Amino acid sequence: MSKLVMKNDINLSLRDMVFITLREAILKGVFKPGDRLMEISLAKEMGVSRTPVREALQKLEKERLVNILPRKGVFVASITKEDVKDVLEVRKHLEELVVVLSCERATKEDINEMLERKAEFESAINTGDITRMAEADVAFHNVIYKSTGNQSLIEVLKNLHEKMYRYRMEHLKDKEGRKSLINEHDRLIEAIRTKNEDAAKEIINNHIDNQRKNVIKHLDEI
Repeated sequence: MSKLVMKNDINLSLRDMVFITLREAILKGVFKPGDRLMEISLAKEMGVSRTPVREALQKLEKERLVNILPRKGVFVASITKEDVKDVLEVRKHLEELVVVLSCERATKEDINEMLERKAEFESAINTGDITRMAEADVAFHNVIYKSTGNQSLIEVLKNLHEKMYRYRMEHLKDKEGRKSLINEHDRLIEAIRTKNEDAAKEIINNHIDNQRKNVIKHLDEI
């Protein structure tokens, strides 16, 4: 079993810390779809009793990240086409609002930060490390979200992106798709810089459509 790094936070209960640790491990691919999660092994690895692990697994089931099967055990849930379509459908509408607000409100400093995050994403691609690429991609989009100045929108997207993390990892496995991402990032920054809302909406819609197609293609190949 891969080594888990327990999330320690004095403001959280033990159950919540265990939940966050396991949730992140699933979202980042430490545990793969179909992997069996053993209460005893997880408790031992994290240095806790079985009770907070059991409670965390029940909470993960409610988020559809694990399946608890009577007399069989707990298994990491598979990524389904329906889940991908549902989440990206929501993202598409929210991201349209993001780019419109960013076109209206982004400052020169915001644009410069977007360019910095874009360069970091390209550097991550050169390493071939998918986890690093995913984190750099998240950082790039977070700068655009921040430029909207709308904290409520930022919080909604943060929660949505946590659910999307597994899809992002699958999308980044496609080497050709990575080249498209670089181009899309370039064009999106330019559209925001020139305050071209129509172009920005078209680019972000294509960006999300490409992600949906690549992830579903990968699921078909499994």
